Amino acid sequence: MKMLLNLFLLLFMGTAFAQSIPSKEVQIKSAVLAAPEMYRDHATVIGYDTQGQFTTLRQGNNGMVCLADDPHQKGISISCYSDKLEPFMKRGRELTAEGKSTAEKRAIRKKEIEQGTLPLPKEPAATYVLSAKDSDFDPQTGNLKNSSLRYVFYKPYMTVEETGLPDKPQGPGMPWLMDAGTHRSHIMITPQ
Repeated sequence: MKMLLNLFLLLFMGTAFAQSIPSKEVQIKSAVLAAPEMYRDHATVIGYDTQGQFTTLRQGNNGMVCLADDPHQKGISISCYSDKLEPFMKRGRELTAEGKSTAEKRAIRKKEIEQGTLPLPKEPAATYVLSAKDSDFDPQTGNLKNSSLRYVFYKPYMTVEETGLPDKPQGPGMPWLMDAGTHRSHIMITPQ
């Protein structure tokens, strides 16, 4: 009886999971909203298959990678970034799939970067992060309203002395340096 109940729950959960994932077309349409217009038509888009696994929904050719929103996380968070960051981002997704904590992921990627097995760009590489409330997203059409966009520029080991930026937010729209002096250092710009 217990085995039957577990099988029923597995089938039910799988069906519920598949129903909550927007179509491939909707995921592509909404994922590219984070990218500048010039990159949208030919960006690579990574999203979710009907089983909830990461998959490439569209292979692009312009150096931009966009990640569709995770339908099982609260709120809408879509990001697009330079393909120079994809090895770092992909490794983070792999470690998450392995069940690693945020601290473990940071330590593993830091070690791999220092060993030269995980490449990071030597020049700043852009990331665009689009956020909204769940109520502002239509999963049937991919339309999104009332969103906000944050700009991020990754370059390892930037310092406040080198950049002249503060290491904490100082005001709306003012750039600041997060994780200064580390492999994760990045300039944050949040217009609102």
